[in-house]
Parts: sequence; structure tokens; C-alpha cells
Amino acid sequence: MQKVAIITGASRGIGRACAAMLARCGIKVIANYNKSENEANNLKEELTRENIEIDIFKADVSKREEVKQMVEFALNKYGKVDILVNNAGISQTKLFTDITDEDWQNMINTNLSSAFYMIQEVLPSMIHEKNGSIINISSVWGINGGSCEVHYSAAKAGMIGMTKALAKELGPSNIRVNAIAPGIIDTDMNKGYSEQEIKEIKEEIPLGRIGEPEDVAKCVKWLVEDDYTTGQVISINGGWLI
Repeated sequence: MQKVAIITGASRGIGRACAAMLARCGIKVIANYNKSENEANNLKEELTRENIEIDIFKADVSKREEVKQMVEFALNKYGKVDILVNNAGISQTKLFTDITDEDWQNMINTNLSSAFYMIQEVLPSMIHEKNGSIINISSVWGINGGSCEVHYSAAKAGMIGMTKALAKELGPSNIRVNAIAPGIIDTDMNKGYSEQEIKEIKEEIPLGRIGEPEDVAKCVKWLVEDDYTTGQVISINGGWLI
């Protein structure tokens, strides 16, 4: 029986690359989006031209009720959810003293609470099947912390703590929980860097280049296929963090 995956924030960047790669491997993918409807439709059309079926589903994953609706859609259509990739997220650069209560709550809700909601909603299916792979997309800043990105770093560090704790709790049910902590990846989230800043970052990376979304997607694919890796934080960063 084909595996079923939900990928949040799947219309662009890392999420899009993951959705396309898993769908091309024969996995039934529900690609979540919130605001980027055109990009989500473009993904669906691209895969349809390759005779690959993919579902796109609009949901604000920072809201429990919308998460419930998306998981119910997956269960009603496919009967189970085998794979969850928590990728949806936002970024913001601000001095710590300038972060407002609204900034903080928006960051935590979108980058951390969304993963909490998604995991809770898919778990009954995974526990019933005695099988599952949960992959949380964190960040290098969740490991090292990023100056002027304290709220982002805190949310991404929270994902890492959640990953390790859940791996212990869910292991007896044969559910694997891992995190990927990408470095600088060529996505819209990092378009704020100037050419000079990108040049300087490349000089700090042993492999001498910025990562591509597909670099992360390959790791997601491996974690889906592997059945003895859990509780790990894999940083795809070209050697930037050693």
C-alpha cells in the first residue's frame, strides 16, 4: 500500500522540493499551503504533467481547527497518514528589544505550535498503524542561535526539544521523529541578504556554496526510507556548522 504524507508549507522552497521529491517516489502527498495559492497550483500542474497525482490543501497550520480539517481530509481520502513533514514557518529579523508581543506569538504559533498541532492530529493514525515518520524542519539557528533572530531561534530550538522528547515517547509505537536543521538555503526566506552578505557567508562554508531546497529534500527522503534513525538533528549546511 502506498504511503501517505502531509507536508506543511509545501508551495515554495524546501517544502515544495520535499513534496515534489516524495510524490515522484510514489508517495501520496498532501501539500499544504496558506497564502501561496498560485505556487501550490503550479506545483500540482507540474506534477500532473508527469502523470503524478498530488493534493493541495489550504490551511493556516497555526490554527488547530484548520489543522484538524486537513488531517481529516487525508484520513477520509487515504485512511491513514504515514509521514509528516513540519516545514511551515516564517522568519523575522529584529533587535530583541524591538520584538513585540505580537511578533513573539506569531513566531511561536507559526513555527512551533503548528508542529504541536500537526503531530497531535496525525498521531492516532500512526499509533494505529504502529508506524510513522515525523520530520521537523528546524534551523541551524535552533542549534546555535541567531543574532537579531531570538524569537525565530527560540521557536526552532523548541522544535529540536520536541523532536528528541517525542522520539523517546513514540519509539515503542515504531514512530520515528527526527529534525533537520538547514543552514543557509536558497529560498525566499533568505532573500533579505545582500549580495555581499551572501558572498561572505559562502566564504565561511567549507563547500563554498549556498544550499538548495533539494539538498534538504534528499535528507527528508532518506529519513522517510530509513527505519532505524530517530531522535536525530541533522544539519544540512555545507559544513558551515562544525
